[in-house]
Amino acid sequence: MIPLAFYGYKSMFSFERDKPKRQKYEEWIMTHEEHHAAKSLGVGKAIAVLTSGGDAQGMNAAVRAVVRVGIYTGARVFFVHEGYQGLVDGGDNIREATWESVSMMLQLGGTVIGSARCKDFREREGRLRAAHNLVKRGITNLCVIGGDGSLTGADTFRSEWGDLLNDLQKAGKITAEEANKSSYLNIVGLVGSIDNDFCGTDMTIGTDSALHRIIEIVDAITTTAQSHQRTFVLEVMGRHCGYLALVTSLSCGADWVFIPECPPDDAWEEHLCRRLSETRTRGSRLNIIIVAEGAIDKNGQPITSENIKDLVVKRLGYDTRVTVLGHVQRGGTPSAFDRILGSRMGVEAVMALLEGTPDTPACVVSLSGNQAVRLPLMECVQVTKDVTKAMNEKRFDEAMKLRGRSFMNNWEVYKLLAHVRPPVTKSGSYTVAVMNVGAPAAGMNAAVRSTVRIGLIQGNRVLVVHDGFEGLAKGQIEEAGWSYVGGWTGQGGSKLGTKRTLPKKSFEQISANITKFNIQGLVIIGGFEAYTGGLELMEGRKQYDELCIPFVVIPATVSNNVPGSDFSVGADTALNTICMTCDRIKQSAAGTKRRVFIIETMGGYCGYLATMAGLAAGADAAYIFEEPFTIRDLQVNVEHLVQKMKTTVKRGLVLRNEKCNENYTTDFIFNLYSEEGKGIFDSRKNVLGHMQQGGSPTPFDRNFATKMGAKAMNWMSGKIKESYRNGRIFANTPDSGCVLGMRKRALVFQPVTELKEQTDFEHRIPKEQWWLKLRPILKILAKYEIDLDTSEHAHLEHITRKRSGEATI
Repeated sequence: MIPLAFYGYKSMFSFERDKPKRQKYEEWIMTHEEHHAAKSLGVGKAIAVLTSGGDAQGMNAAVRAVVRVGIYTGARVFFVHEGYQGLVDGGDNIREATWESVSMMLQLGGTVIGSARCKDFREREGRLRAAHNLVKRGITNLCVIGGDGSLTGADTFRSEWGDLLNDLQKAGKITAEEANKSSYLNIVGLVGSIDNDFCGTDMTIGTDSALHRIIEIVDAITTTAQSHQRTFVLEVMGRHCGYLALVTSLSCGADWVFIPECPPDDAWEEHLCRRLSETRTRGSRLNIIIVAEGAIDKNGQPITSENIKDLVVKRLGYDTRVTVLGHVQRGGTPSAFDRILGSRMGVEAVMALLEGTPDTPACVVSLSGNQAVRLPLMECVQVTKDVTKAMNEKRFDEAMKLRGRSFMNNWEVYKLLAHVRPPVTKSGSYTVAVMNVGAPAAGMNAAVRSTVRIGLIQGNRVLVVHDGFEGLAKGQIEEAGWSYVGGWTGQGGSKLGTKRTLPKKSFEQISANITKFNIQGLVIIGGFEAYTGGLELMEGRKQYDELCIPFVVIPATVSNNVPGSDFSVGADTALNTICMTCDRIKQSAAGTKRRVFIIETMGGYCGYLATMAGLAAGADAAYIFEEPFTIRDLQVNVEHLVQKMKTTVKRGLVLRNEKCNENYTTDFIFNLYSEEGKGIFDSRKNVLGHMQQGGSPTPFDRNFATKMGAKAMNWMSGKIKESYRNGRIFANTPDSGCVLGMRKRALVFQPVTELKEQTDFEHRIPKEQWWLKLRPILKILAKYEIDLDTSEHAHLEHITRKRSGEATI
């Protein structure tokens, strides 16, 4: 029997080590029947999954999850090839799926089951044929992965279902018994679209991967543009949604972006040319202009990339080039984010289908912050249509609001960084210092750039500190101007230099330099050391009045182990690096057959990277500190792989967090697998090391860091003003030293002292970590017989209520 402590996420503890968690274990036992019910939820039921409309990277991850979780629940699962056309045509287009048939799908772009536009399904006759094909196979649950058109078609199909069955029965095509067994149809939608134009979800499947393709090209273009002092105009996809263009502009520090939701003001031509020439005057060797394919002016006339090129050449005489990215944005390997998103949404879709009743409305599974939510499908479709209507009627302000707070927040940060002129005089008269602390992480430079420039826009004096707290003690401090941080957004590592040194030993020197440089506020960008350094600064206030200045910590570490935030800047880049490496390793294993790879990941005691990379790369196991394991558990995993080698999938992938167990080292596990697998499979090991900290930041990390920096500096200016007393800054309240973190659906400031109770200081991790709830999904998708906890599955919400609490990043 497989130990519960290894497979049930509510029992991730050692009784001896963590007595308070016994109660959680007892609760798990009490509700075991409820969890176990998930394994029989689909018995006697059938699910069909199809992909429709434009393809998007990550669709295959969703299909894989629907198939495997459907089989796990006891249901039969069917592929519908070629979208709705396959549903109408039937025959071999509708085939039963097996566990092995979705193997090696995770890393593939597009959709392996095919997608097609289908005119037949728009007609009732086509839907009648589709209904006949489903009834004959006993399928009453349909998972549709596509855009708003595909999902609207699914809802129409569901609403007509009863009448379609009556017509089929009258025509003698189905029997009364078949009609009775298929009396209602459950529909669940997953939004697969690179455009991110569907209201109700923060991100659609495929958007993040499309951003990866765009940023790769923008980075490549940037180097050639700098060489020749060129202006590049890049046109990106998005139909009538400017999300890709907007986030790209934030992620690459573009000079201008044109999006359909917010046409430029009259006389924008003059403003654009002035902006470009000012950028050149400040020493920049290039200009980047991003254009969404649906960009329009206030009169609804298209603004094309060629129009902009002609304008720049005619008025400024700059060497200008146009690049239309086209379908390259749809292609390539899905990002780690999209694989995890597709997998999570697929699991949730199966649960929503099997829990559905005749009265349950068709729903769409959406992402809000880091949470899965279910929303009524037609409510989402209606709001999406309302956006289009508002834009057609030139009600652009309303269209922006309907896109959601996340979209509007992106727009506001972009406008600040790209359209507001930095003041000549420092009217704000505050002095804020920015520093990096801890290990380097991709995205740190983007956070510094945003912090510096927002500070300058507010009229403040901004200082940069080299080499963290050590540099603050030694006086390695200089003033930063607008151009100082130019081009930093896409650069990895830490341009300022960063060290793990904590401030306590150097309070006297630090206090002296705070006075010398008149530092009135401190922005600390870093990992666990940044947080613990903040705690030491709070403690030091009792001895040194100079330390009574506001400070804010922006979490930036590949380990994602800073208390107070679900995500840290840099973790997404590290995750994608691991994922890419695992893809290549799996590919080599597929060629040689019967090979198991043991991969060691970073993270200290935090198992975030190992767990999420395991989910994204399709690992067979991921060993982490938070979920103790024994030699018996290792034995179970070996046996699992032995059985796997008897199937058509003859390869294995095992991830191990670097500090998951001091005795069961990577070498030990490798030797164990090698010995136990003799004659059945070969073993190989790989320690990824510091490559996980390097590389250019991903679009997510660039965008997240940029907005975190902007929000931190806005908070800082308000807090300094609030702390100004008797001609000096004096901040000694708990809320004057905070961590800025993302919690579920919002960015929040939390006093570092209040986070102490939530922290395991010995192991440098938060006591509660949201991603541990995804561990069972990893194991189910790897075909372990475990119990899935359904107690925290999403419940149906309404879009108006959801949008009022939407994530602000």
